[in-house]
Amino acid sequence: MALNGVDLLNAVEQWRTLPKAEIVRRCGYVSTSEGGQERLNYTAFFEALLEAKGLHLGNGRTAERRRRGRSGRSLPFHTKVQFNGNLMVGKAYIDMLEAQPGDHFMIRLGRDSIRLVPLDEA
Repeated sequence: MALNGVDLLNAVEQWRTLPKAEIVRRCGYVSTSEGGQERLNYTAFFEALLEAKGLHLGNGRTAERRRRGRSGRSLPFHTKVQFNGNLMVGKAYIDMLEAQPGDHFMIRLGRDSIRLVPLDEA
């Protein structure tokens, strides 16, 4: 069981002279790989440590993550007209807008751009 909050802070203070790997291990941030090897979860440890110190990193859905899309790749902000005349907007962009089925958008045409502006239903 991984330590959190005050317990984690106290453990880190108590074992501060030990190597980082040993502190992470003793605090319970360890998993076992499919091959049976021990894996230290440094990221989870440091996130829990920051949380215990009062720094909240959010729910993981940061603006940067939304901009990159699900695959982690940077999204190209360009598209092309399909053979049937439709202009395709991919799911990653819809996710960035946090759009749900049935949401309405106003299409604004600029000199060299097209903007989708969410419409409030209220």
